Amino acid sequence: MTTLPPVDDLLAKAHVVSLPMRVRFRGVDTRDALLLEGPSGWGEFSPFVEYVDTEAARWLAAGIEAAYAVWPAPVRTAVPVNATVPAVGPERVPEVLARFDGCTTAKVKVAERGQTLEDDVDRVAAVRSAMGVGARIRVDANGGWDVTTATEALRRLTAYDLEYAEQPCATVEELVELRTALARNGIDVPIAADESIRKAEDPLRVARLGAADVVVVKVAPLGGVAAALEIVEACGLPAVVSSALDTSVGIAAGVALAAALPSLGHACGLGTVGLFERDVSATPWRPASGVLTTGRAVPDPAALVALAAPPEREQWWRDRLVRCHAVLADGRSR
Repeated sequence: MTTLPPVDDLLAKAHVVSLPMRVRFRGVDTRDALLLEGPSGWGEFSPFVEYVDTEAARWLAAGIEAAYAVWPAPVRTAVPVNATVPAVGPERVPEVLARFDGCTTAKVKVAERGQTLEDDVDRVAAVRSAMGVGARIRVDANGGWDVTTATEALRRLTAYDLEYAEQPCATVEELVELRTALARNGIDVPIAADESIRKAEDPLRVARLGAADVVVVKVAPLGGVAAALEIVEACGLPAVVSSALDTSVGIAAGVALAAALPSLGHACGLGTVGLFERDVSATPWRPASGVLTTGRAVPDPAALVALAAPPEREQWWRDRLVRCHAVLADGRSR
């Protein structure tokens, strides 16, 4: 476990940035992040604004690990990456895919609020048409369907040869029920668990109850590279490492996790820097020939100035860091 630095040390070298998005994603048009500089390099603290402090504190632990500790040793130097297609209209799919150089796998957002299953089908069909029959396509519903809706949706979408469906339903129990319903109806779509891992008090429950075929892990929500690696090993299921809409600093941590996994049979969702108009790094961590390589991302001083959050947003994040630091300190004192 990384030693918890004094909060004043964190604040002294913290930078809060606001990155404009190319496409509205996960309900946001601008992505805020607090970046930490430490003896090991840079870390990122960017829990989504709706997360309570006890949940957000794990993101701070991950940022501190990156800035103050050493990541687990890699077993590979390059990690395959998937393209990410937000809930755009089918006409925008080629434009989005063009930002992901060499990627042969795409994750497509579905179950967007205010949209219909027809919108999802049209989007996935456009991705298949653009990428060809040899590409892998996975869909991500972020828990937006109930079991009945998910069964019908995956029945429709299986025509496009899905690699898997990520978090089609919200709860572990629903995922178990859905897998049973899919088998009963002859629908062959593997299930991946994301929120049921990263937002759960007991992330191993997914494996115990047989709720998924694949686990999706994200460094920040799980408290760091070392903690996420332990969870993957304990689950005993194939893993995909994904981004939490990170800057290049956070993406580097995701690549470190993917590089340390004993086996990696799926492309990882770490190509999301291309969704920003501008990144904090002068050389943004975007896939080249469909892969990302291991290393550390270093923010460009000019970008830190140009992308600096407004004063009220900066103070909000600094206050949040202080509260989350107190949560970590309290947990370690028990």
